[in-house]
Amino acid sequence: MKQIIFEPALHKFSTCEAFLKEFEITKDDLILTNAYIYEPFFTQLNCPARIIFQENYGAGEPTDLMTDAIIDEASKRDYHRLIAIGGGTVIDIAKVLAVTCKDHVDTLYQHKDGLKKYHELIIIPTTCGTGSEMTNISIINRTRLGVKMGLTSPAMFADQAVLIPELLTTLPFNVFATSSIDALVHAVESSLSPKATSYTKLFGYKAIAMIITGYQKIIREGRSVLPSLLDDFLTASNYAGLAFGTAGCAAVHALSYPLGGTYHVPHGESNYAMFTGVLKSYKQIKNDGELSVMEQYLADLLSCEKSNVYDALENLLNQILQKKSLHEYGVTHQDLMDFTNSVMTTQQRLMANNFVPLNKEQVYKIYQELY
Repeated sequence: MKQIIFEPALHKFSTCEAFLKEFEITKDDLILTNAYIYEPFFTQLNCPARIIFQENYGAGEPTDLMTDAIIDEASKRDYHRLIAIGGGTVIDIAKVLAVTCKDHVDTLYQHKDGLKKYHELIIIPTTCGTGSEMTNISIINRTRLGVKMGLTSPAMFADQAVLIPELLTTLPFNVFATSSIDALVHAVESSLSPKATSYTKLFGYKAIAMIITGYQKIIREGRSVLPSLLDDFLTASNYAGLAFGTAGCAAVHALSYPLGGTYHVPHGESNYAMFTGVLKSYKQIKNDGELSVMEQYLADLLSCEKSNVYDALENLLNQILQKKSLHEYGVTHQDLMDFTNSVMTTQQRLMANNFVPLNKEQVYKIYQELY
């Protein structure tokens, strides 16, 4: 059994300037990023690389149309290294760019088993949530099919992953909240996965502790303390990425994709909407094993009784990001069955990582209870 995948070399720099100097960025490199990230941190450093700003090709999470447009722009000139500096959207698109010269998204999905890397890939996350600098998975909303789907290939691993806490200093609090909750979900889901090992759980449980204790400090001392915690949250996100890169994510992510794809809910927020609902469903089916271990671990961190752990967890998270019921996003009763059918037909890659199997009726019940 594979114990842990640690594919990209991992670097950390205190500043963007230190990164540019050590990596010797040149005009033959291509940076995919956002203007609001690039301009405050890199413009004054006279970075010579060619730049593509992702937001010029669409807003929100990555779609096939957005990605195809960026593929077309990137292919206008040759480049050696591809450097992704951004959140989940930029990183997911960059992984696709690394395995294509000119082929569009639909073609890549059709030939996913034969993908090869055309460009050296360097990933620099600018949120504390994705952890995907450590993984070979890209999630694209395939609008032509009406579903979010993962594209996975060994060729989509970054060659170098780079952590620069300085890049998180301008992160709006709501983006910090949704991204760090996403990292918490990654850590929990991967630790409960049947593919979890002692190595992945080492990183997963440590990430959980770092995130929860960080939240507790923010609640106790106020948001002004956040800058001193950014390095810890970025590291915790990376730990969670290491964990789910091997053990996988599961039903929380699977059930969140229809909500995010249909109503454009940010990824971390849509995961939070499903998070404790899925865990409670697991408990109704099997209340021992790793779930019991996880509940006790969370209860110790939250200083609560194990029997009250999910209420205590939601109470904590609600002080960082207020949870909404599904109907508050505009979800209808008809959507609940449509979402269920979508999960059962398109998300079996994720559902295979569930703590316990969930059938169609159980998935529908989760949606109903969260409605």
